[in-house]
Amino acid sequence: MLSLKLAYRNLIGAGLRTWLNVFVLSFTYILIIWHYGIIDGWNHQAKKDMKAWEIGNGQIWHQNYDPYDFFTLEESHTTIPQTFKNAISDGVLTPVLISQATVYPEGRIQSMLLRGIDPNQKVIALPTAEMNIESDEIPVIIGRRMAKNCKLKEGDITIIRWRDINGTFDATEVKIVKVFNCNVPNVDAGQMWIPINKLQEMIQSPDEATMFIIGENFEMNENVSGWEFKSFDYLMTEMDEMIKMKKIGGSVFYFILILLAMLAIFDTQVLSIFRRQKEIGTYIAMGMTRIQVVSLFTVEGAMHAILAIIVGAIYGIPFLLWQMKTGFSMPAGTDDFGIAIAETIFPVYGAGLIFFTVLLVIIITTIVSYMPARKISKMKPTDAIKGKIQ
Repeated sequence: MLSLKLAYRNLIGAGLRTWLNVFVLSFTYILIIWHYGIIDGWNHQAKKDMKAWEIGNGQIWHQNYDPYDFFTLEESHTTIPQTFKNAISDGVLTPVLISQATVYPEGRIQSMLLRGIDPNQKVIALPTAEMNIESDEIPVIIGRRMAKNCKLKEGDITIIRWRDINGTFDATEVKIVKVFNCNVPNVDAGQMWIPINKLQEMIQSPDEATMFIIGENFEMNENVSGWEFKSFDYLMTEMDEMIKMKKIGGSVFYFILILLAMLAIFDTQVLSIFRRQKEIGTYIAMGMTRIQVVSLFTVEGAMHAILAIIVGAIYGIPFLLWQMKTGFSMPAGTDDFGIAIAETIFPVYGAGLIFFTVLLVIIITTIVSYMPARKISKMKPTDAIKGKIQ
């Protein structure tokens, strides 16, 4: 307790120098927690959106299907297995048929993917029910990115061209019945969604599918020949890797910021020991061991981190709570990056994040405070009282 009281008194007595160090440390606390909160919030929101709009609880792919190789699409669909028919009827599994096509909006040409899906499905959040209309043209739904790139809007009629399994090209008119807003580019950019029975008829592949999206309460009890199960975690691997790289990139900036704060504390401790040699000698002459004196200065330096927690809490908690409520608006154009990212990201601050950040800074501060304090162990009390430097 004596060391704590002396350390606190010496810190307060240092005046502006102490409070500048405390403010830098508190800013480091808040910045690290805020940034990692933004990344964790992005991760949480992206997983939620991708599950709702694209992945579901997992997917089952045709063995030849490769989402990064469009040339595999012609060979990556086959008859829907009888094993899946009951699950499809129960609404816990929905088939998707994928085919390459070309759209001609206002006479222009743009390649795209046609994705056939059951208009009555409830597995993902796509507004497929909008396709249940009577129309001379085939009803389709598109995302806002696709609508923007093709300059299409609801009610527009355009021409699409495709090739069936026999290599024969054909074309027809489609009507845009819905333009939906979605944060997941994989179900939006360069794609049109069409009733699966229409697409099966168009490419002459009756009762066939490329993949299945899994909903709630579906269990893959057995392996089905020609089909591969892809878990939710597997499908989120790329997003997880991207989040990990974002955190590593942010750590470089935090390392520089912490390094500057630690350098300031180190210089403060060196200066303090240099100016207070008589005080140190008096402590030793009065019976304090060198280890106790070293501990005093180490605690004194570490208390910068403790005071920073208090100061940071005063202005940091209101700021972080405000960010949780209002979110962080992403710059214009980020929705064209090809990754799942919302217009506004709401940070997520976990107890583990806060505890780890506080503990890390306290440990580093303590180590940096101990390093110059080791000089005290080499001081002779008589020389220290006289103010001589060893």
